[in-house]
Amino acid sequence: MPLRLTSAPVSGIKKRKTATTHRSRASPFSTHARSKPHTGPGEEEVKAVGEAPLPDIGPSRYIANTAPVENVIQAIRYIKDSMWEPLPARAGMNSTRIAHVLNFRRSLPPLASVAHVHMLLQAPTLVEKEIIDVVRSGQVRRLIVPGRGSDAAGLGDCLVLTEDWEMSVRSGVLDSSLQDRFLRVLAKMTDSMAVPAGSFPSDDMRTLIHGGFLVSASSLSKGSLNLASLPAIRPSIAAPAASESTGSNTQQTSELDAVHDSSQSRAATMFLSLPNTGPYLRLLNAGRSHLLALLRKSAHQEVPLDLLRDRWNGAVETDKSFSLAKKARGEFAGVLPGRTKKWKELYGMSFRWAVEEALGAGLIELFDTGSVGPGVRFL
Repeated sequence: MPLRLTSAPVSGIKKRKTATTHRSRASPFSTHARSKPHTGPGEEEVKAVGEAPLPDIGPSRYIANTAPVENVIQAIRYIKDSMWEPLPARAGMNSTRIAHVLNFRRSLPPLASVAHVHMLLQAPTLVEKEIIDVVRSGQVRRLIVPGRGSDAAGLGDCLVLTEDWEMSVRSGVLDSSLQDRFLRVLAKMTDSMAVPAGSFPSDDMRTLIHGGFLVSASSLSKGSLNLASLPAIRPSIAAPAASESTGSNTQQTSELDAVHDSSQSRAATMFLSLPNTGPYLRLLNAGRSHLLALLRKSAHQEVPLDLLRDRWNGAVETDKSFSLAKKARGEFAGVLPGRTKKWKELYGMSFRWAVEEALGAGLIELFDTGSVGPGVRFL
């Protein structure tokens, strides 16, 4: 049997690769302990500031000092003109949606709540006296919104410029003769919100109601007894058996007659209104709810005004240099405005207008922080 000269063919032993072998081929930094990327020197401090309450050094007059108004007339015009933001160049909406947004804006009534006016001018006694003067002089009409309460948060007390009211009448569905008759009646009742019974024929009254310029008095008694809804029933009274029963029946009959007459007068009395007041109030409530929901996202339900503005606008792309650079590199530079709630549901409502309205309604307050500008707090 021939001898094998070498052991290589029969050697089944292979050298085991040790960890040392792997380490020799790996990166020289593989033995270092792994750690998360450095967060920067001030990130922990910023996080701590975000979790702590904002410093409060007193009420802020930021809105009152920056609003370009000096009297009630200017305040009403400012409120009417500053409700919407201009349509952005890259809105992210097709032509149909853009037309719908613009038409919806034009259809809303030019209302301004009294609370909003008071918030801008910050002089309650003087402002209320001025409101009475401009209403009596016929420059402004005061309007009670039915079923919305008389407090600030309910938007029950509104002001409208007389020129805007007449423009709404002229641009409505009324024919020219009814427009003239309606405006003549309004000119005689500058400080009244009720239209006397018999001011218009029944056909004209129905046209004004359908056009949104009049509402029934029964809608003002929300949550209370509505006399206009009581049936006009006069039960027959049997022949009295005694003088005592006769007196009792006579008293009941007079009471029923009084209720019937009161219900008839209330049914005949109409109150002034403006078309599309309902959509305006629904939009206003949606804006309030959205603003308060954004404010509640903070731990203490307070946030700097600038941060709340960023949340309101959404993560939209801007024309700033860093956004343009990101867009040129193909990176995320923000969504188009048309995809945000501000434009999808609120039709581009201005952030400042929403803050002013919520301040006037007493839903939020503005305070000075002394470091990060005005702060907003939920009440």
